[in-house]
Amino acid sequence: MSSDGRRRGLGRDFLLASLLVAAGFVLSGLSLIELAKSNVDVAQATQPVQQSPATAPDSGPAESKPGGARPTSPAPEPARPAEQAQKEGVKAALPPAPAEKIAPPIQDR
Repeated sequence: MSSDGRRRGLGRDFLLASLLVAAGFVLSGLSLIELAKSNVDVAQATQPVQQSPATAPDSGPAESKPGGARPTSPAPEPARPAEQAQKEGVKAALPPAPAEKIAPPIQDR
């Protein structure tokens, strides 16, 4: 290809690139004008959360103080099962398998 043909090809590519850039600027300008003209009111989808009334200070745990001891009111209680549950012991999670589904024990080698 001759240098004249290359020059014509480069000129055509440069013209096409310039047109695309100019079209981008025009579209950006039109979009900005539309945004400036529109007066959009934003709706709130849910009602704002209302503050709950303050509870009595004795019902919750005490506030912690920096550098102080841990709050102990109300005192923490350990988890203890009921007396009846302690006497019955641990129950199986599943019922025993039927006899036809139990395999014979594996023999030691």
